[in-house]
Amino acid sequence: MRSLRVASAVLGLLLLGAAGDEVEIPLPAGVLPPEIPADNPLTREKIELGRKLYFDARLSKNGNQACASCHAPAAGFADPRGEKTSAGSDGFFGPRNTPTSMNAAFSSVQFWDGRAPTLEAQAVLPFINPIEMGIADHPALERLVAGFPEYPPLFRAAFGSDQVTTARIGQALASFERTLVSVSAPIDKFLAGDQGAISPAAKRGWDLFNGKARCNTCHGHVDAFPFFNDDLFHNIGVGTKAVDFAGLAKRAQAAATSPQSFEKLAFDPNANALGRFIVTREQKDIGAFKTSGLRNVALTAPYMHDGSQATLADVIEFYNRGGEPNPYLDGGMRPLGLTDAEKADLVELMKTFTSDDLGRFADLVKLQPK
Repeated sequence: MRSLRVASAVLGLLLLGAAGDEVEIPLPAGVLPPEIPADNPLTREKIELGRKLYFDARLSKNGNQACASCHAPAAGFADPRGEKTSAGSDGFFGPRNTPTSMNAAFSSVQFWDGRAPTLEAQAVLPFINPIEMGIADHPALERLVAGFPEYPPLFRAAFGSDQVTTARIGQALASFERTLVSVSAPIDKFLAGDQGAISPAAKRGWDLFNGKARCNTCHGHVDAFPFFNDDLFHNIGVGTKAVDFAGLAKRAQAAATSPQSFEKLAFDPNANALGRFIVTREQKDIGAFKTSGLRNVALTAPYMHDGSQATLADVIEFYNRGGEPNPYLDGGMRPLGLTDAEKADLVELMKTFTSDDLGRFADLVKLQPK
């Protein structure tokens, strides 16, 4: 990990230093910074280019879909439209709920199934997804970006030449997304010793979180990594009830050793329920999805990888009944026996995870595509 240097706020975070200087992300003492690839040092110029790309709806099939369309600042950098999953440039809905971009820099891999190893790799895939931004391929994306006169000078400032490449687009977007960081919320003040920072109900919720409700099994708080997730993959049963999951899992295992069969399986509409297995082909990953962080969770409804839980109360009830039984259910899932009052206290706790410094991103809210 690299040492922290200096930064403060403009367009969400103003990173200090002369043009071309490397900058880093300001974090509380003790919080480890995200890893930044050696071939993509963080600079103001790349951050500015990435910001423009992130909010530019012209960079889609129909000129109507930006990254920010589904990752909006005012909605905690998740989808502001409240649907289970997000609609793309043609108006069709994808199979998975939009995760937040906030604090994504701290995830070891990206997407619900972890198929992208870096922010750079993740950032360029939605452009060519036919259900998302719908551009034909990455060369078409490069031509589109290069065709707008304001971009070549920005690429020159960021990379030293006007050349627009997919790799540079990914590097710029990743650089911008690494500035979308917030680790300041009432829960942090409470954990730092301020007993008045959260309500009595939320305090009871915190005791439940670390005890009877067993939330800390996957969402435990670690001072150096305070994002309330274990950055791992688990099968908790989401999405398994709507399909013949046992049959699907057997087909998946049989297909795992045959590239042709596995490719065919991957295009099965029901294969979405297989989760991480589609990436690793390992039995332990059948139906497993990445543990989401809990920061700003009250802003990012609906929940789970398929958006199947409309409210925080629904999520808590899902866990209370032990998830959805299936042959590959995570061994940590079990009924909790929570009372109605305890469930309500947990909801109050979740609200204390909402950042109290989101005003830093006010200028980004103004850039939201209509």
